[in-house]
Amino acid sequence: MSAELVVFVIFAIAALAGAITLVAARNPVYSAMGLLLTMFSMAVFYVLNDAHFIAAVQVIIYAGAVMTLFLFVIMLIGVDKQEDTEEQIPFHRQLVAILGAGLLVLLFLAGQGAWVVFDGGSAPVGTIEEISDALFGTWMLPFQATMLLLTIAAVGSIALARYEGSVASPKAVADDEDGDSDESVPPAKPGVGGSL
Repeated sequence: MSAELVVFVIFAIAALAGAITLVAARNPVYSAMGLLLTMFSMAVFYVLNDAHFIAAVQVIIYAGAVMTLFLFVIMLIGVDKQEDTEEQIPFHRQLVAILGAGLLVLLFLAGQGAWVVFDGGSAPVGTIEEISDALFGTWMLPFQATMLLLTIAAVGSIALARYEGSVASPKAVADDEDGDSDESVPPAKPGVGGSL
């Protein structure tokens, strides 16, 4: 059994577990973590298929930037219930450290013969050199415009979330206009300010 097959089986199981967690979890933060695991597993599949640039884009853009925006939205909306932070599985930190080290060793072994070396001349189709020439040459202006639009969208969503938190809710404004404000005037005491 080759190391590539072992890595594929491990990350196929991880991708399925992440997808099931994404759909089945009741907590939106757990769903986002399941999506992150699935995206990272897809990046490993791209590496196994010699598509290293697509794998890097998958990790940097999807598992990085897009997941950060998802988590921003989840945190801005808020999670209603308090989480139990008590550790339920004994020695789980040590177990995770051992499994993570083993995973890194498997990735290193699988990546030994998978890299494509460019020896000069015209870049073959789909390599990082060809894509970077097109991206930072021919398509430089659309690439920068897209980056600017995404930055404006992120800043605008944060600004709107902060602004809406500082403004009174529409129900409170409607109650004030109807005279049904929560802060009602207490009734006058007998004999104070009244007729004798």
